[in-house]
Amino acid sequence: MIAFSLTNIKDFMSHLLLNETFDHFSFIEGEITTFNTFHIDGFIKKEFFDSNSVLPEYSYWKNVRNFCFSLIKGKRTPLAFQFVFSLAPKNIETLLLQNDLSVQADAVQGLYLNIRYNGETLTCITGTSFKTFTMDKTLEHAWDEMTENFFKKKGIDFELLN
Repeated sequence: MIAFSLTNIKDFMSHLLLNETFDHFSFIEGEITTFNTFHIDGFIKKEFFDSNSVLPEYSYWKNVRNFCFSLIKGKRTPLAFQFVFSLAPKNIETLLLQNDLSVQADAVQGLYLNIRYNGETLTCITGTSFKTFTMDKTLEHAWDEMTENFFKKKGIDFELLN
């Protein structure tokens, strides 16, 4: 787990809400506080769709991004927001293979990005969750490194927090 201070808020918000930067992440949940507090659960309600549809467990960010943007846009900055993203299951498998890790993909609950704005500062904290207890931290370190490289590749300015 590492914490990033996202130093260029305007640029990050463009990546988050206007660009496809995070579109392939699973959207776990979000909360946006403007004139009201809006809670958004990313868990897909499969009963809403045709029974023969193959659906992921959670929505992708690309499917809720415009809705979240509609809540945030305007003349006033939101009082606060937080979003929880997870690396999509197929990308978890890719990360495991690329880093030659012995962890099985089905043992991983999620690899998370917790993005939080408190009205002044914007942070992102990585998280790793397994379905069973493990002392092995290799996946956690690989996820932290991948996140840092992702931010660098996308031109997202950050400082590591202690």
